[in-house]
Amino acid sequence: MTKVFCFGELLLRLSPQLNGEWIRQASLPVYIGGAELNVGTALATWEIPVAYCTALPDNYLSKEIVASIDQKKIDSKPVIFSGNRIGTYYLPQGADLKNTGVIYDRTYSAFAELKPDQVEWDKLLENISWFHFSAISPALNENIAILCKQALQEAEKRGIFVSVDLNYRAKLWQYGKKPVDVMPGLVQYCDLVMGNIWAAEEMLGITLPPKLKRTKDVLVQQSLKTSVAIESAFPRCKQVANTFRFDKDDGLFYYATLFRDKQLHVSFEQSTPSVVDKVGSGDCFMAGLIYGNHQQWASQQVIDFAAAAAFNKLFIKGDATTSSVEDINRSMLKYA
Repeated sequence: MTKVFCFGELLLRLSPQLNGEWIRQASLPVYIGGAELNVGTALATWEIPVAYCTALPDNYLSKEIVASIDQKKIDSKPVIFSGNRIGTYYLPQGADLKNTGVIYDRTYSAFAELKPDQVEWDKLLENISWFHFSAISPALNENIAILCKQALQEAEKRGIFVSVDLNYRAKLWQYGKKPVDVMPGLVQYCDLVMGNIWAAEEMLGITLPPKLKRTKDVLVQQSLKTSVAIESAFPRCKQVANTFRFDKDDGLFYYATLFRDKQLHVSFEQSTPSVVDKVGSGDCFMAGLIYGNHQQWASQQVIDFAAAAAFNKLFIKGDATTSSVEDINRSMLKYA
């Protein structure tokens, strides 16, 4: 059976309780994650065959991490053992990755030190039907951007469906190139582009009107315009998905759109007064898109499931979802 292949850096998230509590308790919870692994974990939980490629140092910590990946029924054979460090980041519990409070410690990690041609894409992409990566990887350095392009070119040769998440992390783009200098050259190989209208502007140069009103009607219309512009600029692209997540005084509000077959489909809106963990919600949305496509669902069903999966993740501690398809479908009943 063909697999979904996820490529990206595995990260250890250290989540301190602030105000000195982590010092007093001598406790710093650690979660295993990374955007692409989070996608793979969700898909494996939903019984979709998945392979995962990253780079880790050859030590006992890495072996325990890989064993945990295997336990999730994710194929870890593509993992490359090289280098000396596992990438980490610090994020206070309950905070958002886009928040300025995130501290990255990824320089000289095993993944960041991968070199072009070090990955044997021709072998790794055998029996693969879907390749997924995110904009986080090419944000690290030029070598990783080249590696991504090599993977995408091999995927194109094999007719593999390609998806990208336009995760924008301003703190990561520090090697002299702007996202718009790099990402269009990668997105040209993609069949599905996921992100939001602001990331599309930052990374692909799809401009937004000045002083864009953040009302739902206006944003949905802008989502349509951005999606059409992406498909026009990148002819291979067949689907564009955008998420909208806003923190307001009365809670968090979430909805999403999917542009497919020249039509825009809008999910139902969900809201909550509080969340448990914002990390990985977008990854769960991406996994929902892949799952819905894998099941050959109609577009509205795909976007409703993906949005519900993303919203459901907000109530799960850790980087990846633990909810089953049935759990997510039940959670949809409150809003559908």
